[in-house]
Amino acid sequence: MTGIGRRGVLGAAGAVLAMPAVRAGAQGTGASQGVKIGLVAVQTGPQAALGTQLRDGFLQGLKHLDGKLGGLPAEVLVIDDELRPEVAVTKVRAAIERDRVDFVVGVVFSNILAAIIRPVTESGTFLISTNAGPSTLAGRGCNPFFFTTSYNNDQVHSVMGQAAQDSSYKRVFVLTPNYQAGRDAAAGFKSRFKGEVVDEVYVPLTQLDFSAELAKIAAAKPDAVFTFMPGGLGVNLVRQYRQAGLASIPFLSTFTVDEATLPAQGEAALGFYSAASWAPNMDNPANTKFVKDFETGYGYVPATYAAQAYDGAMLVDSAIRKVGGRLGDKDAVRAAIRAAQFQSVRGPFEFGANHYPVQDFWLCQVAKRADGKFQTETVRKVLSRDTDPYAAECRMR
Repeated sequence: MTGIGRRGVLGAAGAVLAMPAVRAGAQGTGASQGVKIGLVAVQTGPQAALGTQLRDGFLQGLKHLDGKLGGLPAEVLVIDDELRPEVAVTKVRAAIERDRVDFVVGVVFSNILAAIIRPVTESGTFLISTNAGPSTLAGRGCNPFFFTTSYNNDQVHSVMGQAAQDSSYKRVFVLTPNYQAGRDAAAGFKSRFKGEVVDEVYVPLTQLDFSAELAKIAAAKPDAVFTFMPGGLGVNLVRQYRQAGLASIPFLSTFTVDEATLPAQGEAALGFYSAASWAPNMDNPANTKFVKDFETGYGYVPATYAAQAYDGAMLVDSAIRKVGGRLGDKDAVRAAIRAAQFQSVRGPFEFGANHYPVQDFWLCQVAKRADGKFQTETVRKVLSRDTDPYAAECRMR
């Protein structure tokens, strides 16, 4: 790992990675001699695979940048939020107040983001989400200290709604977890799907047995099923869906069959659909290098969690470089982040007025590679340069 190595544990914050950073100048307008990142990535429980993807994607970016961000030595504090909002707040506060991180980056789940948004941004620290993108922060709740390299939660789900509409499905069964991102998923799908939702079922975020829900699907006989089930939920749902003999009903999903879950789902997920702004087979120089080096370094296929975190590292690097390391000039740093002058693995990248990306979205399908590994691959572009539906409500300009 070039310039990056494990260096022990830092109390409440978690593991510390990378070379030490000298803190002189961080609070003034002079150039800093180092930069410190608080990387929030769940490392506990069945959702840890998603946090691991996110963590490794960001660290792959640092490898490509020789352990530096904007030319400054970089130190990364990996914060395990444990998928518990109160734990996330405690650890993130420690990272800001005790460890004086310059940026907080990461966050897989929207309930964790909702918990830490105030303590981070009210401290004047930039928060860059590389996955969670709740609608509450995209519109009137937009924040000058908050950016995301991912999407608005509704947005990616609406892609599958449009895909279902394009496929002339008339009756669809909707199944999501009962939390903000799950509700956003259902709303996003329905925003573009104009047919009948035969049932709309919400389950606990900890649910692993879907027999009751699968019985409902079998009885409803819909034209297709739309679901958002991240991490361990998705692994179990896909296996049980196939075992229940329901694979003849098209399985339309977001963050359910992806590179974080496919190693555990395997053949059960083959042919199932997903919607995303990125896939490993995208043909551009930045993505080709990222995927190749990531698989070589970490031994598994990257998912969107890793790709968006990699873009997060490149975004921070571009901003620090643009301001010449003057991290104390918050207005200049904000403008530099907004400029987004980096090569994204998705191709062209730009922020909208609410600091959410304006980007293309794709219908993807699970395929088995020649080496026996599974990945999602683009089928067709569904939306071009799409702006999320809440951007117009944001008062930042």
